[in-house]
Amino acid sequence: MFLKRVLYYLDPRTLFQKPDPNLSLRFMHGINRISVFVFLICLIVMVVRACNR
Repeated sequence: MFLKRVLYYLDPRTLFQKPDPNLSLRFMHGINRISVFVFLICLIVMVVRACNR
């Protein structure tokens, strides 16, 4: 269930839903998505570097 929620949150199709009327909440969710994507990219880079040693 947790993984299903995370995958829904990271799904690019959910980025273009009807916007929230609360602008600050919308920006907060956008920044959270960006930080999760950057974190996942960094994890992938670290795993690839560790495997190449």
